[in-house]
This record gives sequence, C-alpha cells and structure tokens, in this order.
Amino acid sequence: MNHRPLAAHHNSRTAGYNNSPRARSRDNLLMYDDFGEENCCPGRCLGHSSSERQLTARLTAAKRRQALRGPAYMFSAPSISLSEVEQRFLEAAEYGNIPEVRRMLLHVPNLNVNAVDYMGQNALQLAVANEHLEVTELLLGRADLSRVGDALLLAISKGYVRITEVLLGHPSFRDAHRLTASPAQADMLDDFYAYDEDGTRFSHDVTPVILAAHCQEYEIVHTLLSKGARIDPPHDYFCSCDSCNYQQQFDSFSHSRSRINAYRGLASPAYLSLSNEDPVLAALELSNELAMLANIEKEFKNDYCRLSSQCKDYVVGLLDLCRSTQEVEAILNGETDSEDSYDLPGRPSLTRLKLAIKYELKKFVAHPNCQQQLLSIWYENLPGLRQQTTAIKLLVVLAVAIGLPGLALAYLIAPCSRVGKIMRSPFMKFVAHASSFTIFLGLLILNAADRFAGTTLLANMTHHQLPVGHQLHSDPLLLYRMTTTPFTWMEILIISWVVGMIWAEVKEIWSQGPGEYLVEPWNFLDFGMLAIFLAAFSCRFSALRHADLAQTHIHTHYTTLINVTLPDNLRYFTLARIDWLPSDPQLVSEGLYAVAVVLSFSRIAYILPANESFGPLQISLGRTVKDIFKFMVIFILVFLAFMIGMFNLYSYYLGAKQNDAFTTLEESFKTLFWAIFGLSEVKSVVINNGHKFIENIGYVLYGVYNVTMVIVLLNMLIAMINSSFQEIEDDADVEWKFARAKLWFSYFEEGRTLPVPFNLVPSPKSMLGLATGIKSLLLHVAGHSEEKTETQLNQLGVCASTNPSRYQKIMKRLIKRYIIKAQADRESDEITEGELKEIKQDISSLRYELLEEKSQNMETLDGLLRRLGEISTPS
Repeated sequence: MNHRPLAAHHNSRTAGYNNSPRARSRDNLLMYDDFGEENCCPGRCLGHSSSERQLTARLTAAKRRQALRGPAYMFSAPSISLSEVEQRFLEAAEYGNIPEVRRMLLHVPNLNVNAVDYMGQNALQLAVANEHLEVTELLLGRADLSRVGDALLLAISKGYVRITEVLLGHPSFRDAHRLTASPAQADMLDDFYAYDEDGTRFSHDVTPVILAAHCQEYEIVHTLLSKGARIDPPHDYFCSCDSCNYQQQFDSFSHSRSRINAYRGLASPAYLSLSNEDPVLAALELSNELAMLANIEKEFKNDYCRLSSQCKDYVVGLLDLCRSTQEVEAILNGETDSEDSYDLPGRPSLTRLKLAIKYELKKFVAHPNCQQQLLSIWYENLPGLRQQTTAIKLLVVLAVAIGLPGLALAYLIAPCSRVGKIMRSPFMKFVAHASSFTIFLGLLILNAADRFAGTTLLANMTHHQLPVGHQLHSDPLLLYRMTTTPFTWMEILIISWVVGMIWAEVKEIWSQGPGEYLVEPWNFLDFGMLAIFLAAFSCRFSALRHADLAQTHIHTHYTTLINVTLPDNLRYFTLARIDWLPSDPQLVSEGLYAVAVVLSFSRIAYILPANESFGPLQISLGRTVKDIFKFMVIFILVFLAFMIGMFNLYSYYLGAKQNDAFTTLEESFKTLFWAIFGLSEVKSVVINNGHKFIENIGYVLYGVYNVTMVIVLLNMLIAMINSSFQEIEDDADVEWKFARAKLWFSYFEEGRTLPVPFNLVPSPKSMLGLATGIKSLLLHVAGHSEEKTETQLNQLGVCASTNPSRYQKIMKRLIKRYIIKAQADRESDEITEGELKEIKQDISSLRYELLEEKSQNMETLDGLLRRLGEISTPS
C-alpha cells in the first residue's frame, strides 16, 4: 500500500523504463519503486535497445529481489533458467495475485507450474508459505504439480489448518503410505518431495504427523490421525536388527536425530491427547523411557530430559483440570471398570499413582488434587480424626501405643469387627508399627541399663572375685563363661522383635518381588540391620553352646574347681574377659550387636517424612549421603596416593623417628586420616638422624596433603552439601509431599496390619487366605479356573466393545478441557511478527482482487460506452 505514490513518481520517468515488463504489469507487487534509482536512471536506459532495456530491467529486479530476500541467495545457484512468464507466475503465487494465477493457468500454454525460484521453491510452496488458500486450490488442480509433500509439511509448520485440509484432499494422499512415510522413506523416483536439499526446510526423517506433533497443532494432528497416520516408536537403543545396524554404520548422527524427532512427536501433548486411549499411562511410560535414554545417550541427555519433563508436565496438567473426586480417582487408578467383577469392594488400587511414585513424578504426586485423595484414604475408617488438632492426634498415638497388645489381640480374634476395621486403617497401621518400633528401641536401651553407672565386674575379673554372698557364688562348679553368654529375658524379647521384622521383610519380598524390593534404599538398611542382628545372635548362640558343653563336662567329671588343673579347652571358659581370644564368638557378637543398635536408631528416620518440619531435613540428609558417596571417589584416590607415597618415604625409618607415623601402612593410614580433623602433629615427618632431604620431601608432601584435603576437597564437599540442601529447600513442599506419599503408600496395601512381634501369631484371616490360595491352586490345576476366566473375559470384551467405560468417558472430558485450554493459551499470546506479515499478505491479496474487479468493471463500462455510442451514432 505504501508503494503507490512512489510508483506514480517512477511512472513519470523515461519511456525506456516504462516499457519494461515490470511497468506493464500493474498486478505485480514489486512496483518500480522496488528497483532503486541507481539501477534505473534515464540516461542509461535511453542508450540501449528495447531488448537490452528489458534484460536490464529483469536483472535489476532480480538484484533488488535478492537484496530484499536476504543473504540466503548466496547459498544456492542463481535461477538463470527462469523465463519471464515463469518469474511472473512465481511472484503472482507468492503475493497472492489470484486473478493473475488463474489467467496464467488457463491461457498460458505449456506453463511450467513446477518452476522454482532462487530458494528452490515452486509456486505451490510459495503460495502455502504465504497462506494463500485460493492460489493453493488453483494450483492443486494441475495434475503435473510436484512437491506436494513439501507443501504439506510447510503448511503444517505454519499452522495453516485450512490449507492443510486442502492439500490432504490431493489425489496423491489417497495412498496412506504418503502420510506414514518420511521423505527419506518415500519413493525416490517420484517428485512428491524435493530430494536435492534445496526445496525443503525439514529433516528427511520427519513425517507430516511428527511435524504436526512438534508444532502442537491439535486440529492437524486429529486430521492426520483420522486418515491413518501414526508415529512408529523407535527401536530399542540396543536393537541389533539389520535396519538399525545399517543406519548406525551409514550415518549414526542422522539415526540419533531421527530417534529424537520421533520421540519429540510421541512426547507432544497433542499426540498424547489424540492418539492414546489411556494418555496418562502412555505419558508415564514414555517419561520413564526418555529418562532412561537420557542416561544412555549422554550426548543428547538435555533433549531427552526435556522431553521427559514435558510428559510429566502433561500428566500434571490433566490432573490440574479435574473438577470432581471421580475424575481424580480415574487418573490415579487408571482403567478399573474391566476389573470390577474380580476385585472386592475396598480401597482404590491407585495403579497410576504407583507408577508415578516409581518413576518419581514428584509434581504429580505432590499435586493438591492427588494429596487430597491420599489424605482421605490415610484416615480411612477414622471419621473426624482428620479435622482434629495435633494435640488430639498425639493423645490417640499414645493411647494406641499403650493399648497395642489389647488391640492386636482383638484383631486376631475378630479381624472383621469394628476394632479390626479401625486397625486396618492406614493411619492406625502406621501408628501401630511406629509404636512397636519405639518399644523395640526402648528394649535396646533397657538391655544395657545394668551398666549405665558402670559394671562391677571388671575386664580382668571373674565371678569368683565378686564379694561373698553374691548369687553367682551359689554353684562352685559354675564356669565364668556361663555367667556371660546366656540370654537374658530382655534379649529374648529383642530376639522376638528381630524375628518378627525378618518375617515382615520376607512377606514384603514375596509380595513385591526381589526387583521392586531392592529399588527402595530403606530396604537395604533394614536388610543390613536384620542381617547384623542375626549374625550377632548366631555368634552369641555359638558361644553359649560351647560354654554349655564345657559346663556339662565339668558337672560330669569334676566335683570342685579349687586347685584343679583343667585342660586348655576347659580352662579357657574360666578366664576373665581380658584373656579371651580376639576372635571369640562372644566378642564378635558384642561388636556386631553394637553396629546393629546404631543402625536400628538410624532406621527411625524412615518415619520422619510424616512430619512437615522433619521431612525436608530427612530428605536433605539422604541427598547428603549421596553427595558423600560421590565425593568418596576423589577422596579415596587422593588419600591412597598420599598414604602409599608417605609410606614409601618413611618405611625404612622405623625406630628412627620421633613417632611411628608413616613407618607402616597402618600407621600411614591412621596419621593421614586423623590429619583431616587436625589431630596429627607436624613432628610426624621429622627424622632423628638428620636426613634433611627426606625430611623436606616429607614436609612438602604432608603440607600438600593438608592443603588438598582440608582446604580443597573438604570445602568442595561442603559446597556440594550446601547445593543439595538449597535444591531441597527451594522445592521443599514438593519434596516433602512426595516423600510423605511414599511413606503413606507403604501402608495402603492390604496386609501387614499387625505390628512386630504380633505378626508371628497366625491369625484367622491368614489361615483363611492360605485355604483360599490352596483352593484356587487346585481349581487351576483342575482346569475350571481357565474356563471361567475365559468366559468372563469374553463377556467383558463384548461390553467394552459396545459401551465405552467410565474411565474412557472421564478421560475424554479431561482431554477436551486440556485441548481447549491449550488453544486458549495459544490464542492469548501477543501478536507476533509472523502474524503481522500474514495480515499484510491478506491485504495484498485483497488488493489484487480489487484491482481485478476494477479492471473487469472498467471493461464492462467501456463495453457499455461503446454500445451507447453505437446506438447514439445512427440517431
């Protein structure tokens, strides 16, 4: 529009300029003002013939268009083969000159509709790129049109829905293979795609549906899916089929990029929403697959991590659109209608939530809708307790802890009574198990209560040296070891708790499977604690057995132990503790028992996520342990280097130093380890005989070690811990709610109602379950179960095929809301430069239509005037 005055100004110039093809075409968008004065001065044009002036005008227009379109022209060969007609045809298609395109298609014989411009784009691609729908429809009427596939990809990338639908109506797409095959997979003999890398701006592994998914074009994706287009999931990364092997050897980079493009399409919210019957499950599985690929293909880790986060955000977005408890349950439980005939009425299965916890979708688990549903299950069968204050809840916990034996007995007798239902509540199960473990810790403390103020029996004493009248003097044949090895009643209670915990772990391994059991880090702590307790009690039992055998031999063959010389194997059991062998089973048992006690108290950190204040601290502590393990790799390397070096330096000076530091490997380890905490002295490197060179080398190495360890490595560890703590603190609410959900979920499953050690008592419920399991096994062997299951499945299949399930209806509603929200968010964005360009192009097309209409009206008017003149002349 702004070129009209300038055009009029140039029209007043020389006739040579006005005779150029550009000036004669009033329908061309590139008016004379586009050519520039420096290239079209009158003096230069008047000095040449008409053909030379036309050639000069064409070259000038080409140069001007080259300058307008930017430096991309430098990377392709100039279009020297274009005729004037082809050039005008391409420009008319590019700028939406509908009348000119129609006229040239109808009246220009042998018109090359597949001519390409300097960028290698034909008229169809230019019309599609500038969103000229009418021009596109006119061009598609030609049977010899090429590069329809490139035009379709271009329309999809621009988001032109109507043009895409028009292109899909082309006869070329009657073959469904056109939509599923990428340019690299298509037939190289046709001209559906441009294979010379000049006419396409897309990768050769991108199909129309993949590109539509990349661009988040919901309508286009829906249209393509309705026509049978699908995205084929890439093969496994370690696939060794012929196709994968060939692509890896031919071009490994293109193979990797094609996999990423396919995963980008699969992870697109548009494709997830419209192509899957269960989009939640598809998104969860795909997010986990992408997270695993991020750890395998390190070079594309950021791409895969971004796609995995995109899938997670999609699931969170669906959960955020829920408006009722029924919809939240549908997302958390998944498709359950087909299983209603098998499951007993009870607690929801929460299948999708299990996957979310397994794949660590923290935002999904910590979402308010999910947490509200979990909270209602947590206080199941306890109406009113959820709204009570913290003080009331603490009183309930104290009452359960005190009355735990009675509650356990009531559940054993009547598991289906009101008390039994209350005991099966997840909250009550948690309180019961926590109380049981607290009692276990109390037993560990009370087991050493007799030694709180110190023991009266010193390490170099036996029971014979105790004051006269002590109860241990009652049997003169009693061996000293028989006073230390027998189990006390407190230790017997501890053993019962340990056996109960072992039985609980065995049941958990049986129900979850070894693979799932080993995934949870807390299970490693439980396994280690119970294994150490079991080893400690086994050593203690071995020591007791040997001492009992010796005591039996004494009672059989001796009447007194005074002034009696016993054999060495019997005398050993009369020695004081200080004379025992280092490998004595009782000493080993006491050492293992001490380690197990420490692990038992650290196990209490498992229940800390139940509290909002202690939960983030426990999570930070766990992250700190991971950082320490990472740090230990570098620490051990540096420590070993200096330990071996200092040992080699001072190993020949044993007895010639002020102390024994570094003279043996053990002393080298001790000295360097305690030097980290500032507990080693500088004189550890001093030599008495004046070997200054060795001593100076020792000073240097010892100083470098302290600088490296204390200043560099320890501060690096502190920085790592601070970084981890800050990450947890920045997202403390999500981290805590995710950890709390994992804790709650362990009590949601049926079973494990009775805490330790009451779980060792067989309950009527467990006996009934065992009988039911045996009956099912016998029926399965007899073959009745298979027939019944097959009949039920057939009935369910018929129902599923005729009527959509409740889950499918709910998901359809949620998907509609998600798409509407996505489109609304997209429309609410600010107007971009591309949209302004489209508006200008629409105005340009309207201008051409108005000019054509004006031309037609002028011709009609001229005809009327001529007829009027003819009529008036005879008169």
